[in-house]
Amino acid sequence: MRRLAVLAPFRARGFRFQWPADLLTSWASEMETLILGWYILVETGSVLLLTVFGALQFLGTLIAPLMGVAGDRIGHRNVMFAMRTVYLLLAATLMALAFARALSPPVVLIIVGLNGMVRPADMGVRTALIAHTVPHDLLIGALSIARTTVDSARIAGALAGAGLVVAFGMGPAYVAVTSFYAAGALLTLGVTTPQPHRRAEAVTARVTSPWHDLKEGISYVLSTRGLHAATWLAFLVNATAYPVTNGLLPYVARDVYGTDQTGLGYLVASFAAGALLGSITLAVAAGRARLQRVLIVSCTVWYAMLLVLAQTGSMRGGMLCLVLAGFMQSMSMVSLSGILMRATDPRFRGRVMGVRMLAIYGLPFGLLGAGALVGRIGFGATATIYAGVGLVLTLITAMRWRAEVWRPAGP
Repeated sequence: MRRLAVLAPFRARGFRFQWPADLLTSWASEMETLILGWYILVETGSVLLLTVFGALQFLGTLIAPLMGVAGDRIGHRNVMFAMRTVYLLLAATLMALAFARALSPPVVLIIVGLNGMVRPADMGVRTALIAHTVPHDLLIGALSIARTTVDSARIAGALAGAGLVVAFGMGPAYVAVTSFYAAGALLTLGVTTPQPHRRAEAVTARVTSPWHDLKEGISYVLSTRGLHAATWLAFLVNATAYPVTNGLLPYVARDVYGTDQTGLGYLVASFAAGALLGSITLAVAAGRARLQRVLIVSCTVWYAMLLVLAQTGSMRGGMLCLVLAGFMQSMSMVSLSGILMRATDPRFRGRVMGVRMLAIYGLPFGLLGAGALVGRIGFGATATIYAGVGLVLTLITAMRWRAEVWRPAGP
């Protein structure tokens, strides 16, 4: 590990436990999303219900900042373990219903909605926990390596989820999903968070309300120009980029490329393969990267790839566009997390990541809007509008906050 700088974050004991815990949880989550998304599309035949399914996964975005507050008060490890226990219980419920042949689209949507009350805070809690367990000089490398858990899960989880359902059915597939959630929750308990200021924070927490802490976190973000700009960009990509590559891929697979669930797995895996390469690239170049510039440039190219995807009618061309879009997506999102954690006082990390999670609320609205537009004007026109709007607003953001973006020694 001392010879390979990219593996240096694993010297921290907490990270050695958190990385496999995040990996297993991410695998289970991606398998679950693909299995249920295809189930809803096949059983109902409605692209609008498919986008409703995607939006329900982010139902709890408004309460995500309170998860960050809770992490600052009782520890991010404890909050993460509680969240993963909820994932486990809901997955076990779906597994039992699948074996009992009692599944139906309304039941699936209800359980997805319950899961969506918790899941939006997951990435923010993960990031804040890494910032507490890994030394500051290894933070960007650690965030890049941590991102590989999500990216590899989209590859392996998508292919495994599709393959298990085709080969064995939904019940046995959910046995794997439930097992991964259980192992991830148990490994989370092994994460230690050395925080010498914890006692002082605990005393402060007794005399302030969670709402006061949340208001303080929002004020902190709005009063810091670098944090303000990064949070706005997070909202923008969630509203205009992710709906194209997340929620609409089952529709693209079936109605644009004329393929089946296995083809959907290939599309999802293509985007994730590019994202995995992006995470590894940034992990290797972590010490030399100017994160503000990486964020703007990668967002711009990401939108350009989505514009090309909107005009591509072949499966192979679509997969290539998704690989390149995934690469840029990973570069931008890891850079964004690094900017937030580097510029934030350790006492506010949970609250800042909670506010950043509010930006995810752009995704359900973007998904619902895309679902309505696809039914009227088709996927190509919808994706072109979304990517075009996102590209223009990204360039405006780069000009509006040009001092923070282009200044070599920016915050």
